[in-house]
Amino acid sequence: MSDDNDSFPQRVWQIVAAIPYGCVTTYGDIARLAGSPRAARQVGGVLRRLPQGSQLPWHRVINRKGEISLVGDSLMRQRDALEAEGIEVSDDGRVSLPQYRWQY
Repeated sequence: MSDDNDSFPQRVWQIVAAIPYGCVTTYGDIARLAGSPRAARQVGGVLRRLPQGSQLPWHRVINRKGEISLVGDSLMRQRDALEAEGIEVSDDGRVSLPQYRWQY
């Protein structure tokens, strides 16, 4: 992979930090940008382990179908955070990727 100063989680954090306000991206997009195109699930794991109160915009990451993958309170937190940025989220937790996807 790469040297110890540039671990996969650190690359994921840097990419997530760069997602612009009002945009979303997918777990797979982040995995590709981090140099591990098959690691979309691992991206989810890295984001799940963020410390409480992290300022990273984790809520801007959704699945490849344009859906929020989380459930329950976490889904509502993510929906609220996206809507606060002007991103429309359907009743079933879908976001229009053609409209809101980050063009990195």
